[in-house]
Amino acid sequence: METPSRRRDGPVRSTLVAIGLAAFGILASQFTVLPAFVLDPALITAPTDASLVSRTALLILNFLGFVLAGALYLAATGRGWSYVDLRLPTKRGWLYVLAGVLGSFVFYIFVSLVVQVLALPSAENQVATYIGGDQTMVLIMIGIVFFFNAPAEEFLFRNVVQKRLYAAFDRLTAVVVASAIFALIHIMSYAFFSDSLLATLVPVMVVFGGSIIFGLLYAKTDNLVVPIAAHAAFNAIQFGLLYLALEYDLEGAEPSTSLLVDFAATVPL
Repeated sequence: METPSRRRDGPVRSTLVAIGLAAFGILASQFTVLPAFVLDPALITAPTDASLVSRTALLILNFLGFVLAGALYLAATGRGWSYVDLRLPTKRGWLYVLAGVLGSFVFYIFVSLVVQVLALPSAENQVATYIGGDQTMVLIMIGIVFFFNAPAEEFLFRNVVQKRLYAAFDRLTAVVVASAIFALIHIMSYAFFSDSLLATLVPVMVVFGGSIIFGLLYAKTDNLVVPIAAHAAFNAIQFGLLYLALEYDLEGAEPSTSLLVDFAATVPL
C-alpha cells in the first residue's frame, strides 16, 4: 500500500499525531469496556471474583477500543479500509512470523535472566488481576490473544500509528518511535501495581523491545498479518506455559504475563 509522501509532513507533527492516536485508543477503550462493568460491578472491587463471562467481555471490549480508534481515524482522514495491509503471507512472510516468535523468546528470556541476575523489581500487568490463578481464564486468554489482542494492537500501532510515521521518518526510526509510544501507554497498566519507578520501568522496557520486533516484521513485509501472527503465537505460548505452571503447581509459578522468567525456568520445553 502507498504511504503519504514524507514531504507532506514533519517529524514533530507526525509524532504528535501518532501520540494522539495512541491516546485516543486508550480513551476509546475506557468507553468500550463500560458494558462489562455494568454487567458485573465486581470487576471494579474484586476482579478475580467476577464471573468468567464479565472478565472475558471486559478484555475483549478493551481491545475493541483500539480497533474503534483506528477505524475512526481511517474514516476521518479518507484513508479508508484500503489503507489496511491485510493479505495472506507468502512463504517468506511465514518465515518472518517464525523469526518473530523465536526472536521474541530470545529477547524475553535474555531480559528475564538479566532481571534475575540483577534482582530487578518488576510490576505485574493489570491483566493479571483479571486472571488470578484461574486456569479456565488462562485458556480463554489464548483465544482473546488470537482474535482480539494481537489483531487490535497490531492494527492500531503498526498499520495506523507506525505507517502514519512513515510520512516523516525512515522506516527504522518509525518503528522505534511507534514502539516508544506503545511502551509508554503501558506505564499505567504497570504503575498501578508497582511500588517503585524501577519496578514500573522494567516491564515497560520489555514491552518496548517486543514492540520493536513486531514493528520490524511489519516494516519488512508491509503485511499486517505477519506481526499479528507472531504476536498472537508468542503471547499464546506464554499463556500456555502459565496454564501448565498452574495445572501442575510448579514451584515459583505466578499469574504474570509480563516476563517469561518463571516459566522458562520451571516448565520443560
